[in-house]
Amino acid sequence: MPRIAIEYCTQCRWLLRASWMAQELLTTFATDLSEVALVPGEGGIFRITVDGEQIWERKADGGFPDIAVLKQRVRDRVAPDRSLGHSDKQAD
Repeated sequence: MPRIAIEYCTQCRWLLRASWMAQELLTTFATDLSEVALVPGEGGIFRITVDGEQIWERKADGGFPDIAVLKQRVRDRVAPDRSLGHSDKQAD
C-alpha cells in the first residue's frame, strides 16, 4: 500500500498544518494507505509525496493545497476509481 510523506518546515512552525492534512488523508483513505509520515525539514519546505513521487510543493505550486485538491491528487494515485463525494472534481 502507498506511503505518503508530508515534509514541513519546523522553522516556520507548519507542524499543525501538516498534521491536520495527515489526519484528513488518513480519515479519507483509511484502508488505502500504509502510512502518512510527518517529516521535519527547514528552509520553508512544504512538500507532499506519494511513494516518493511529489504531488505538491509549496513554492512550485503557489502555496498550500486546498484539502479537496490534495485529496483528489492522492486519490488519483492510490484509488483512482473512488469517489470523493462533494470534494470531487466537477465534470466540465
